[in-house]
Amino acid sequence: MSPSAARNRLDVLRSRERGDTAELDAFWKELPPASLDDLWGSWQGADLATGHPLSKLLGKVGWVGKHFGGPLDVQPLVCRAPDGSLFSHRELGKGEASVWMIEFRGEVTATMAYDGAPTFDHFKKVDDRTLMGIMNGKNVLHEGRHFYFVLERASAPFALGPPPARA
Repeated sequence: MSPSAARNRLDVLRSRERGDTAELDAFWKELPPASLDDLWGSWQGADLATGHPLSKLLGKVGWVGKHFGGPLDVQPLVCRAPDGSLFSHRELGKGEASVWMIEFRGEVTATMAYDGAPTFDHFKKVDDRTLMGIMNGKNVLHEGRHFYFVLERASAPFALGPPPARA
């Protein structure tokens, strides 16, 4: 599938109020695996609406995206604080993350491993500015379904500050 065809297909999938996981899995299968070099930088994130409870949780905490500074320097839960600043939500993620090339569904692809949870985000390439992700691991599946999301390259690197003070 060409990058432009993949982008068009993703736009159709994103326009739906609720996505079909079988259709998302079929789309995933057609995409090329991402490499670690595809990840570096800041990415704005959005879920692919399937009714997975993580969608509500990420909305509640103000999830903005991810930042990949290097193989052992990943901020998986970049969130927006009430004052508008960005921070790495280390508490929710139980730390931060690292990235590796790991097999998932018979293919080796760039995969983010959370430091403090048995959770993995596998990535495939839609185009040079867009990745599709599937979250996998213990306690991630909901009714047998994974959490699906999209990352789009941010126009500028994220400037991360400290987490907001607790009230």
